[in-house]
Amino acid sequence: MPYVEILAPPLPAERRQQAATAVTEGICRAFSVGPETVTLYFLDIAPGAYAHAGVVGGLPEEQRIFVKVHAYRRGIAERRNAAAAVTAPLASLYGTTPKALAVYFLDRATDEVAHAGRLAADAEPG
Repeated sequence: MPYVEILAPPLPAERRQQAATAVTEGICRAFSVGPETVTLYFLDIAPGAYAHAGVVGGLPEEQRIFVKVHAYRRGIAERRNAAAAVTAPLASLYGTTPKALAVYFLDRATDEVAHAGRLAADAEPG
């Protein structure tokens, strides 16, 4: 944890790797975690599988990109830094504007997360 879902148009492999690097580094800096804790999921959304303002394919000028960050609760400064760290590189790599990119933080307490069948709260010291 953190897990990051990127719902966006498909990217070529080279740009996908650049996005993975930029998002991982940005989350690591913002949340003070190591890269071994960050997992990304690219959920490709073709224009025909997306609608905005009631229009399939969205508005002609840009498809919106939705980024979900699943992590243990962080402070507002860390979330602000994470949002800034992932927005600019993703907008650039997807060829859109930062305005078209939304980042949602889905924070969880350690008793709401399990890894390997064990609540994270049970794995924490104390």
